[in-house]
Amino acid sequence: MLLKTIFAGFGGQGVLSMGLTLIQAAMSEGKNVTYLPSYGAEVRGGTANCTVAISDEDIASPVASSPEFIVVMNQPSLARFQNQIQSGGLLFVNSSLVEAEILRGDIEVVSVPANSIAEELGSPRSANIVMLGAFIKKSNLVSVPSVIEALKTTLKNRQKLIDVNKRALTAGYELF
Repeated sequence: MLLKTIFAGFGGQGVLSMGLTLIQAAMSEGKNVTYLPSYGAEVRGGTANCTVAISDEDIASPVASSPEFIVVMNQPSLARFQNQIQSGGLLFVNSSLVEAEILRGDIEVVSVPANSIAEELGSPRSANIVMLGAFIKKSNLVSVPSVIEALKTTLKNRQKLIDVNKRALTAGYELF
């Protein structure tokens, strides 16, 4: 089964890292993946998103028309992507930064106070990993141990961040 996800937010919020960590975890579990990053004009502070597709079969196209999952870390991303998610899909919203009302009744909205939890953990920059933990729990696409191993690869040049990111992942996962 092919499942598509869009991760979106400001550059610097770690949305591309979320997608990269997810595909590495999925690959370690023997799944096929595609990863298509997209940057705005500026990196930090500009818009950034990535499309991830995960499947047990070959994937024909990395384009995610009507994805099953969308993760938005900021208000502009919600405005841009909420209408792309397919009916019955899951919309993950960083409720620390996004206050808009979701007007669709045909999707499940998962509110995650990612920034608030990351700040409580003493690591404000790990909000993306808090969100990834919640995403892993609700989507059931990959296992937590696979994501922890993938984080070790993603953070290979910043090993000191692995422990705080494990705590952030667990905090997000345990929300649900």
